[in-house]
Amino acid sequence: MAHPRHGSHTDPTFRSQPRPTAEVVRRVWRYLVPYKGLALATILCAVLSLVCGLFYPRLTRVIIDDVVVARRAEALAPAAVGLLVAFLLREVFNGLRIRVNNVLEQNVIFDMRRDVYGRLQRLPVAWFDPRASGDLMTRVIEDVNNVERLLIDGTEQGTVALLSIVGALVFMALSSPVLAAVALIPLPFLVAGALWYTTTAHARYRQQREASSAMNALLMDNLQGIRQIKAFGRQDHEDKRFADRAADLREGTLVVMRAWAWYSPAMQFVGAAGIGLVLWVGGAQVIAGRLEVGELVAFMLYAGMFFYEPIGRLHGLNQMLQSARAAAARVFDILDEDPERPGRTATLQEPVRGEVLYEDVCFRYPGGREVLRDIQVHARPGEMVALVGPTGAGKSTLVNLLPAFYELTRGRILIDRQDIRDVSLDVLRRHISVVSQEPFLFNGTLRENIQYGRLDATEAELVAAAQAANCHEFISRLSDGYDSRVGERGVKLSVGEKQRVSIARALLKNAPILVLDEATASVDTQTERLIQEALDRLLQGRTSFVIAHRLSTIRRADQILVVRGGEIVERGTHEALLARGGLYSRLARIQNTATIEEGFEKLGV
Repeated sequence: MAHPRHGSHTDPTFRSQPRPTAEVVRRVWRYLVPYKGLALATILCAVLSLVCGLFYPRLTRVIIDDVVVARRAEALAPAAVGLLVAFLLREVFNGLRIRVNNVLEQNVIFDMRRDVYGRLQRLPVAWFDPRASGDLMTRVIEDVNNVERLLIDGTEQGTVALLSIVGALVFMALSSPVLAAVALIPLPFLVAGALWYTTTAHARYRQQREASSAMNALLMDNLQGIRQIKAFGRQDHEDKRFADRAADLREGTLVVMRAWAWYSPAMQFVGAAGIGLVLWVGGAQVIAGRLEVGELVAFMLYAGMFFYEPIGRLHGLNQMLQSARAAAARVFDILDEDPERPGRTATLQEPVRGEVLYEDVCFRYPGGREVLRDIQVHARPGEMVALVGPTGAGKSTLVNLLPAFYELTRGRILIDRQDIRDVSLDVLRRHISVVSQEPFLFNGTLRENIQYGRLDATEAELVAAAQAANCHEFISRLSDGYDSRVGERGVKLSVGEKQRVSIARALLKNAPILVLDEATASVDTQTERLIQEALDRLLQGRTSFVIAHRLSTIRRADQILVVRGGEIVERGTHEALLARGGLYSRLARIQNTATIEEGFEKLGV
């Protein structure tokens, strides 16, 4: 994967398009619908906690004016107890709010994360080719969390803040209309500040999210390639690359923080100025005898705790909203992608015989050149079709079209005379086994990796597949046997062991059609013999497409296709192609050639 060296280290191809706030809120709100009861309970507890808190200024006025100033010692204890009860009830409802809110937010996170992951599972393979795994992980984990904060915290805190402001205004107006009017003087400045921040924040947060994704992508890439980094002594080089990405994230975060560092104190000052104005005008009224001290204190508490403070909280929610907008756009990018082959429900006629027909098949990658042209192949049930050709000839692309990893550009592919474009992908891929040159094992046990071929297989079937794949013996020698863990990507196993486990997985699946990127070039002679024996068993009775890397493995193929420049330039059996005297014949005559690809290089093809 190419890594840009100048300017931003984030690939602009994957930048999310800004989305209107209304769209973000509307789409995120849908995740609350299944949990309306929990959402209402959360808001109800928050409102009750707020109502209990609103008694605090009123009780404070009573204590000051009616008890302390009036020197009524007998009323002090009841008033203080009333104040403590109000505080206790406030915190009881607040605790209930937190508990209900935690359940609600975890349910929403689960649903949203599952939707994003489910859509990822159903996107075409071509969608993943240019995208970094670390970026996708950031979207599934970090961005979903940011969106959820808008949904849960934003809804609850925003509702409570608005109710607090309205309630405070009512009490303030009833207490002193003049002071209430004075308290509203800073409001236009607070609104103007919020509008400025809202209209300018999205670009800053988008830059920060993209920088975070770029750093995570590089981190995952390097963790997976740690052996190559050490083998080539590139630790310093990777330190520099990671520092570049981390610097981008640092700068993006600082841009956000610098804006907030100006915005938040300015809004706090405007609120404080409002308190100062209220104290100035209210103090003059107390001196003039038009207002009691307790009433002024109560008004100050309403203005500070239930008016300006909630307005400040709304400013904080505005920051959360802008962060969530940037994150939501990245999440919606995934959710809005079209799944591969939606609505295709046709099935293959059972039992599937395995006849495969390519008719005038052409393919080009999006935005690229045509890599396959006018491909004609007819594989009869049980036949072995071998593909040979130089690197980049189009062999892998040709076989990847069969399980519909990529959709062909023109022509059609038929299995038992049925066009695979009409067939459900689940059905299609259930009848095709794929064994790749570099087998992938999940970070689990050997049992889990083999059983991946058929999840409902019995223990006896699993062991039989392992025996046929020549991996039962080495598995039995392990301390935990089939329950031994293989490590990430099977790192605890050798190349040959991983290949045999992948063959066992394909044997257990028992599909009638096989795609095999034959891989024995990187193993010793004894391991090659074991793999070849396992492959022979795997090929029996199946229609197979084999990308061959050694001539010795394809001599008995029913058809050998020589692919060059995206076209089939020769076809026939081994003997027929030798007799023809063409490219394949010249390749076969080269001595001491380790692989077919090396042979083509020697021929200058």
